Amino acid sequence: QVQLVESGGGLVQAGGSLRLSCAASGRALSNYAMGWFRQPPGKEREFVAAVDWSGGNTYYGDSVKGRSTISRDNAKSTVYLQMNSLKPEDTAVYYCAAKTYYSNGYPYTGYDYWGQGTQVTVSS
Repeated sequence: QVQLVESGGGLVQAGGSLRLSCAASGRALSNYAMGWFRQPPGKEREFVAAVDWSGGNTYYGDSVKGRSTISRDNAKSTVYLQMNSLKPEDTAVYYCAAKTYYSNGYPYTGYDYWGQGTQVTVSS
């Protein structure tokens, strides 16, 4: 089992950048593929980005592709999401998630553990 805690959210102006962090504790981070999701106000949760177990492959949602970079440091048990050129529509609660085994739907679904989320607000 793994526990996930997100940090790094906040208020930023449009065009700015943020780096979100997801600190993992419990079982080693290398046992999990990791993903970031977000839930805008009044909308459903959506996929943002994922990185596989070794860090060799990354995946991005269309809404952040080209503006965001996901990375992981297994030695530090931390996953990062660097977001640049932020837009007001990026405003959401951002969640970190861990997936134990490959399954159909990866990297978009099937995550086993979730953090509590961190708020990102982008002002225009």
